[in-house]
Amino acid sequence: MKMDRPERPRLSSLSDFRFGAVATETIEDTLLHLAQQNEQAVQEAAGRMGSFRETRIVEFVFLLSEQWCLEKSVSYQAVEILERFMVKQAENICRQATIQLRGKTEPQNWRALKEQLFNKFILRLVSCVQLASKLSFHYKIISNITVLNFLRTLGYLHTKEELLESELDVLKSLNFQINLPTPLAYVEMLLEVLGYNGCLVPATQLHATCLILLDLVYLLHEPVYESLLRASIENSTPSQLQGEKFVSVKEDFMLLAVGIIAASAFIQNHECWSQVMGHLQSITGIALESIAEFSYAILTHSVGASTPGQQQPVPLHLVARPPRAALPPTHEAGGICQI
Repeated sequence: MKMDRPERPRLSSLSDFRFGAVATETIEDTLLHLAQQNEQAVQEAAGRMGSFRETRIVEFVFLLSEQWCLEKSVSYQAVEILERFMVKQAENICRQATIQLRGKTEPQNWRALKEQLFNKFILRLVSCVQLASKLSFHYKIISNITVLNFLRTLGYLHTKEELLESELDVLKSLNFQINLPTPLAYVEMLLEVLGYNGCLVPATQLHATCLILLDLVYLLHEPVYESLLRASIENSTPSQLQGEKFVSVKEDFMLLAVGIIAASAFIQNHECWSQVMGHLQSITGIALESIAEFSYAILTHSVGASTPGQQQPVPLHLVARPPRAALPPTHEAGGICQI
């Protein structure tokens, strides 16, 4: 399938990514802000959140973002925008169905909403990618012509007006709050801190592997978290209640970030794995056992390896615990976040 490619080069590559160029005070403030955002997201996690990070959907977004030469951050943001939007739509359909069942009326309204959502899913997905591209601070974004041509190749004929209405529907559904945090922001901020703290594995080297593993976790979201849940409760058949409680873990981007970095460190230089783990624990306050368990789940689904000195499965309450920001207001000359 051929898609129209925007006539512009990729604005940055992995080799262009720089660490150590930001003042420590800025890093501390940003990491504290991310930790607060993460804690709020974990506390509010419930219901169907995470249900639409399905492999085929994520793969579609990733391939489309690559075809349009978008940054990795845009593809993750697009997935998160689509996820939040679809959850809102699903909740609305369920709410309409409940109202109609209680009123004993014909269930035409919610069925129509469901059919409309199904018929316009590809349009909404593409709108989420386009909106994410507008948040990436590029002087060029994905044009409406490019989007319409792509949709036409799939057999979907839409007008510019319908495309704009689709974007507006997504924006209104999310109350125009689409600048959502992504796991990549947590990964890159923690790598920045590790660099200042004297991590033996270079941040740029870890960054490249982290991107690969983060893609993997997004594409294998359900299997990775299912294996983590089973290990956490020491049971191969989790109950429905245990699965519902585990939703908060799926929305814990700080936990995901430390797991990604720890797994990357093991792949790059397993002899430095323990040191990286110690740094991550000091920075985030997440238990070493939780970091090890998550990195093991990631490694099992990627290279099939096990972490050195694999820990016993950690209890659910340790894994699901919202991480605290461990950044002190001051830092020693040897590097920030030393505890």
